[in-house]
Amino acid sequence: MTDQDCDGARSTLARFEVLGVEVTAASMSSATEQIFAWVDAGRRAYVCVSDTNGLVNAAADPELLSVYNGSGMTLPDGMPLVWAGKRAGFSDMTRVCGPDLLPETLRQAVDRGHDSFFYGGAPGVAEEMVQRLRADIPGLRVAGTASPPYRPMTPDEVAADIAAINESGAALVWVGLGAPKQEKWMADHIHLFDRAVVIGVGAAFDMHAGRVRRAPLWAQRHGVEWLFRLAQEPRRLWRRYARAVPTFVWGALRQRPRAVASRP
Repeated sequence: MTDQDCDGARSTLARFEVLGVEVTAASMSSATEQIFAWVDAGRRAYVCVSDTNGLVNAAADPELLSVYNGSGMTLPDGMPLVWAGKRAGFSDMTRVCGPDLLPETLRQAVDRGHDSFFYGGAPGVAEEMVQRLRADIPGLRVAGTASPPYRPMTPDEVAADIAAINESGAALVWVGLGAPKQEKWMADHIHLFDRAVVIGVGAAFDMHAGRVRRAPLWAQRHGVEWLFRLAQEPRRLWRRYARAVPTFVWGALRQRPRAVASRP
């Protein structure tokens, strides 16, 4: 078994660097194509889906930066990242956000015969999400759900959860632990999975369970979805966006986003 098999596969899709983070220059179609290429090859990989706040956090956290840059893909969740990628020369890339990637991949998984496991969310959230998704995705294939405790888990507890996921036979594992916890969790434990592609989608669990509203399409397309979320949860989010937005803009202006050399 190679080191890559142990630590997780890496996409051959091009990446560009912004704030030191290597973001995958992907579209929805190229992202799902890569995911199923890994599944069909029996590979394991972890996929991050990051917005500007995630990049700002990674720029200040060497561990998180290593997680993003060592991922199979770090997908652009947010129009500012798409604009940065286009500035780096990737005109065909598009936004690939968790709440959209989840149902699109699940639809394709039905046709391809692959099961999914949903790991994360508060008690009951994953089950509510699955119930609502079944209405939109006939034949949705679910291998199982689990809601881990918010407290730190012991290594034995984590190993038991991952063993249960492996035993379920799921090809796709969706992780909704919130950022940056889910990103670090995936990177730390990818070696314990048999062959699954593990994808961190954060708030997508709550959104598809109907517990959190998504911004209207105009806000998503114009890069101001953060304003909608801020209006929903001002006390929790104002510090995050007061720091993330200007830091990202200043960083992208100070050092032009650029393509980075591919590496195995």
